[in-house]
Amino acid sequence: MPTPVLRSVHVHPVKAMRSLAPTEAEVQPWGLAGDRRWAVVDAADKVVTQRRHLRMALATAEPLPGGGIILSAPGHPPVTVEVPHPSSTVTVEIFDKFVEAVPAAATAAAWLSAYLEGDFRLVHMDAPEHRRPVDPEYALPGETVSFADGYPLLVATTSSLDALNSLIAQGDHAHEGPLPMNRFRPNLVIGGTSPWAEDGWTRLAVGEVTFRVARPCGRCVVTTTNQVTAERGKEPLRTLARHRKNDGRVIFGQNLVPEHTGTVRVGDEVKILD
Repeated sequence: MPTPVLRSVHVHPVKAMRSLAPTEAEVQPWGLAGDRRWAVVDAADKVVTQRRHLRMALATAEPLPGGGIILSAPGHPPVTVEVPHPSSTVTVEIFDKFVEAVPAAATAAAWLSAYLEGDFRLVHMDAPEHRRPVDPEYALPGETVSFADGYPLLVATTSSLDALNSLIAQGDHAHEGPLPMNRFRPNLVIGGTSPWAEDGWTRLAVGEVTFRVARPCGRCVVTTTNQVTAERGKEPLRTLARHRKNDGRVIFGQNLVPEHTGTVRVGDEVKILD
């Protein structure tokens, strides 16, 4: 078996929008620098995702120095959004929990409302070090997370994706495969392991940074959304439900919590510590 290595790094500046693939990223206590520090909320200040708004997959947020972003999408002119001053916050709902966030300028709200055809606005997490704790059942005291689904980072392996695609090819929706890794929206993608090896990991080192494995990642309908066309199918949930279930959830990938800060780089050696 070859030495495991970090194959790619993925950052999602706005939750549920298109990912970026830098060659390296700073690991902060709450996730990769710039990952999911922004989120879109509806008129009730509830965070929205591709679960209901598939066209979010086609929108891109390009980061700017200082933390701002440029929003763009097919058929819509780009708009620049600066980091809002945290002079006032709003309470937003994310997965039945409530978090304080800072609303962006009205130009961002106008752009999102036109693109998603509704009443939407953009919010920024100004202080991730204390705004949103990780689920205490799987966290140590003081651990926090950005607007990610629940944990600072998500790791997946190329060998497990290959194994999953082989199972999809044997199923009744084989025409939907093979699926690319972007269906699973990971932060770190590791190559050079055996399929499903990550099931047995509890700690790992990626280059200079060590991580604790919190729990397997339960998957939702977003994985059935083509990230290039915003069309939805049945896979991989149909196959995962048959072959990859844990505590009643279909799973793919592992949620990570960094044990310290540092930088990860494509090509970094990966060591399984426990």
